[in-house]
Amino acid sequence: MASDTERGALFRPILPKQHSRVTYAELLFDLVFVFAVTQISHTLLGRFTPLGALQTTLLFLAVWWVWVYTSWITNWLNPELTPVRMLLFLLMLGGLVLSTSIPTAFENRGLWFALAYAAMQVGRTLFLLASVPRRRPSIRMNAIRILVWLTASAVFWIIGGLREGETRLALWAVALAIEYLSPAARFWIPKYGASSIEDWAVEGGHMAERCAGFIIIALGESIVVTGATFAELTWTTETVVAFVSAFAGSLAMWWIYFHKGAEAGSELISNSSEPGRLARLAYTYLHMPIVAGIILSAVADELVLQHPEGHADLRTVLSAVGGPLLFLIGTILFKHTIRGWLQLSHGAGIIALCALGWFAGDLSPLMLSIVTSALMIIVAAWESISLRSTAAESRSAESGAEKPHSEATSA
Repeated sequence: MASDTERGALFRPILPKQHSRVTYAELLFDLVFVFAVTQISHTLLGRFTPLGALQTTLLFLAVWWVWVYTSWITNWLNPELTPVRMLLFLLMLGGLVLSTSIPTAFENRGLWFALAYAAMQVGRTLFLLASVPRRRPSIRMNAIRILVWLTASAVFWIIGGLREGETRLALWAVALAIEYLSPAARFWIPKYGASSIEDWAVEGGHMAERCAGFIIIALGESIVVTGATFAELTWTTETVVAFVSAFAGSLAMWWIYFHKGAEAGSELISNSSEPGRLARLAYTYLHMPIVAGIILSAVADELVLQHPEGHADLRTVLSAVGGPLLFLIGTILFKHTIRGWLQLSHGAGIIALCALGWFAGDLSPLMLSIVTSALMIIVAAWESISLRSTAAESRSAESGAEKPHSEATSA
């Protein structure tokens, strides 16, 4: 067991066969991102054009990245200690500035968004560097590598904030590309090379729980938006059915992610010999389309509630079909990473949604919502039944193997 003294005064104590719990300070920090997710969905709803969708996607990628980087840092550092808590509180303040700037990030608050984002990314990494004892040179070099990459991207964020229009979009896209490529490149820098997998050791159970918490944030935002929209409408048969359909779709997404996948992922990463590699792929990258799918589905729910009748327009089709599709693509890849095989139910759901997209424009928004929710419920039920059958077969095989052994022993 590594003691606090051995690991460093601000690092989490790691106990064998016991994963670190998510602290109340981390949960408080997450509240800022409930607001951020709401801002993103409302921004997309207000500017559902090709350019608006591209801009909102970029903002979503930035929000996800700043959150997941903080989760990595609090996996290493101990939020129960006052200095780390103060770091989280300062990051919350930066997150509020970031979130409030989202609706007009490509207008008059671009510099505020850029400054808040760059300050959170660079400032948090400087804190990590200052927290690493000098007797841990490999971890210090890891922090330095991260700092170099984030500082490089910060330059593009800030310059982009000072520019306007397509120039801002291009510069911010470069900044994001730098940050998203950096973990895949293991933060390689000239002269010092790349980090090793050992430098990326994480407490797997904590990382899995943190990302599962963000899924709850996204689903919660979806339910809140649906409820708030429904409360302001006249309660007709169409709006009531749309409300129930949206709620059922959210429950199906929860079931698909949490029924077996989240638990299996937590168990695998907790027992993995290379938890850093698994955390980088399964939780840092592959959770991104899962969250994006939930947010896009929330946009669809609001559109359907407001206009349940008539033919579904393009933005309703894209959000109603695209949201569940993104979610299933993310979950099938995530579960493939932790199980080693592709979930047939998810693959069938993806094919069905793609097929639905061909004639979705002929359906009313309400009918489209009902069909997509029904498909998600089928996927959830199919997976549950198949996993239950697989578990029963495994138990039967184990008992069959034990029986000859017991008979031989008695003989």
